[in-house]
Amino acid sequence: MARSLPEPSEPGIWSDAWLVKAVESGIVDAPHFSEAQLQPASADLTLGDTAYRLRCSFLPGKNDTVENQVRSFVVGPAIPLDDGAILERNRPYLIRLRESLQLPGRVRARANPKSSTGRLDVFTRVITDRSGKFDDIRAGYRGPLYLEVVPRSFAVMVRTGLALNQLRLMKGDTQVSDAEIRAVHRREPILYRNGQAADRRDVYAHGGLWLSLDLMKRDDDPVGYRAKRNSSLVDLSAVGAHEPGDFWETVVPETGNRVVLEPEDFYLLLSAEGVRVPPQYAAEMTAFDPAGGEVRTHYAGFFDPGFGHDPTGLFSQGSRAALEIRAHDVPFAVDHLQRVCTLRFERMAGEPTSLYGTERGSHYQGQLSTLSKHFRAGNRPDQLTFSRLAAGAAGRRAATPAASEPIERTERTERTEPTKPPDEEQPRLGTL
Repeated sequence: MARSLPEPSEPGIWSDAWLVKAVESGIVDAPHFSEAQLQPASADLTLGDTAYRLRCSFLPGKNDTVENQVRSFVVGPAIPLDDGAILERNRPYLIRLRESLQLPGRVRARANPKSSTGRLDVFTRVITDRSGKFDDIRAGYRGPLYLEVVPRSFAVMVRTGLALNQLRLMKGDTQVSDAEIRAVHRREPILYRNGQAADRRDVYAHGGLWLSLDLMKRDDDPVGYRAKRNSSLVDLSAVGAHEPGDFWETVVPETGNRVVLEPEDFYLLLSAEGVRVPPQYAAEMTAFDPAGGEVRTHYAGFFDPGFGHDPTGLFSQGSRAALEIRAHDVPFAVDHLQRVCTLRFERMAGEPTSLYGTERGSHYQGQLSTLSKHFRAGNRPDQLTFSRLAAGAAGRRAATPAASEPIERTERTERTEPTKPPDEEQPRLGTL
């Protein structure tokens, strides 16, 4: 049983310091815990020593445990992970995680895939006993954690101790209102376009901060990638070891700044905006699922405090977001600056001791490529495209007088479509 823990006095997401206390007290039972698992507002969860091949996904429901239910769905023998094992495409697997929870009655948790996991089109969801939901862990839960893993585009190699997803602890009302998002941007910008703070009229906050796609046609320069079918194995423990061209085709927009998504293919594209998450906030990318169901980017993702943030305050243009997108049923066209996802901000229960970025060895601060850390950095065509754009934006900033307020619209910046009332909105997809 967990020992008593002084909880944060304020509602919000628990910072790294509180997560350490949670581990020390047994609220998060993590016998193999290391500093490498810690992020500013989340902790990595690690794979146990056995995987089970399933014939289908499932939830135990409110009256049963995962261990009891899984017996009906296991196909074949257990798969040991100590020396590594291959998980095949489009097959669900269940792996008990090495961590478990002993949550106090007012503390709940939420899990999400790590960014590198989503960029590889590996679908993961946490399952808990006596629950009818994935990833949301009820307040007061005491028990084991299981991870459903479904590789979609590539077969992958996994091992005991590998982290594919992450956990946040929270209590009380953490949600930040749309009005507060706009107010924060007016005080200290959180959204950037072309390297400059976005005009407040381009900050569309409705159920979160909306982001759009960068699909501007620039000669034959690529703007993202499409996963190749029937490609080689990705070793999820091998960073910088895979050649991008063996796994990905580049995506070049059509004339008219448009990309037509082929059904069931997996795409990696980049947001047109840079985002900054201040130290007192965390954020979560949520997918937009249109009523017609044509397109969905189905991986939500955590954004830790400090994402796109410059602690010195001397320079910031945010960091772009990688958007993972798949069309369903029919080919579907997406356009430049089409809004595709929302970034939901949540307040922290105290600022973290370190921010996202180099302090934590993070891989995607200031990213100009959508590929995950597993691919070699020297041969990424989209990075060449967006690096040239960043250099041009830096030159424009150098020629522009400094200002404390977000810039007004000028001919140098790409204009978004006029803000429309919510019932006229027409984003056709979802995100990260």
